[in-house]
Amino acid sequence: MSKTERTDKIFFHIDVNSAYLSWSALDKLQNGSDIDLRTIPAIIGGDMAKRHGVVLAKSIPAKSYGIVTGEPIVNAMRKCPGLLIEQPNHHLYHQRSEELMHLLSDICPDIEQVSVDECYMDYTPVQELFTSPVDAAAYIRTQVYEKLGFTVNVGISDRKVLAKMASDFKKPNMTHTLFSNEIQEKMWSLPVSSLFMCGHSSVEALRKLEIITIGDLAQTDVTILTSHLKSHGKLLWEYANGIDDSVVETIQTQAKGIGNSTTLRQDAQTREEACHVLLTLAESVARRLREAGQSAEMISVEIKYNTFKKVSHQTTLTTPTSGSDTIYQTACALLDELWDGTPIRLLGIRSSKLSSNSEPVQLSLFDMPVIAASENTSVPRVSATKEAQLEKALDSIRQKYGADAIVRGSLLHSDSNIKPSK
Repeated sequence: MSKTERTDKIFFHIDVNSAYLSWSALDKLQNGSDIDLRTIPAIIGGDMAKRHGVVLAKSIPAKSYGIVTGEPIVNAMRKCPGLLIEQPNHHLYHQRSEELMHLLSDICPDIEQVSVDECYMDYTPVQELFTSPVDAAAYIRTQVYEKLGFTVNVGISDRKVLAKMASDFKKPNMTHTLFSNEIQEKMWSLPVSSLFMCGHSSVEALRKLEIITIGDLAQTDVTILTSHLKSHGKLLWEYANGIDDSVVETIQTQAKGIGNSTTLRQDAQTREEACHVLLTLAESVARRLREAGQSAEMISVEIKYNTFKKVSHQTTLTTPTSGSDTIYQTACALLDELWDGTPIRLLGIRSSKLSSNSEPVQLSLFDMPVIAASENTSVPRVSATKEAQLEKALDSIRQKYGADAIVRGSLLHSDSNIKPSK
């Protein structure tokens, strides 16, 4: 899709207001309770007997005590001794999520669900049915409230990332727009911590560079950002300037790919642990791609935290690949951009935008030998072609002698935390 076509797109980001708390509150009211958790200081908290007891969701009255999502329950109780704690009901949340997505799909079929309580919608296919995007968003909010009993925020933009930002503006039950020409007015004055994908470590790194607001970030030389934050610095700079060419990926689109995920026996709490898991997944995905005679142009990484929150991020490669190393290195880079430090319960890698290995591929500069700057000699580098030849040889050995005939040294005696889920 060309950038000319992209400018005509309108995206919605639909986000349930305090999803876990709202859904638990409705369930209790429907079962005879006279207390609405949404109107009192209340939280949905993790099971203290399992893993980590943290705040999964909070009511607006609880927020007024300074309680934040993700903090330990014991800290929240110190801030508000009379705090009501409700245990999470993930079966209920899954059911409510399915009801929401079914309702939204009836309004517009082009839905990309990104977590249990949020999704993107491509408004363009149904724009003839409404007088304006704002009217369509109002209709969505009304339908959700009248049929399902809870509220959502709707962000509207010509870029997905800006629609996400807009939905996080004032809550609850609100519609906000944030189009490309509104960035400076509506977004640049906000602190960088408000920017999508800008976690605690990024905020601290930017603070040291005296970058405080999103506007500061947007106007900073991108080479300065990449020197301190690598590829994530460029991503943040692009988001601060509203640069995002991604489109809504429907379930049908996502199905055209090969992926694998694993639920960990113990939460991964360090980058080393997470990357070790990604290496195993990358090898699995790459092997399945080669068996199918396919190469992938897009790689995505999914994380489920021990709070059950799901996040994902994707990137497009310069050259389609079925190589384990390329997929692994890409996945680790995505992890660095995505992970906020919360313990990880599930990791996944997915490949998409597949093409046949028989199709011609345009080589990149990285497939050529490098000429050293100081002398007229070539510096060896593993090219995509050589990587493919190596992978083919390894596949032949495994096919003849078994899958465990050749194992990476880094994977020996260290797979106890990996439990494939699909």
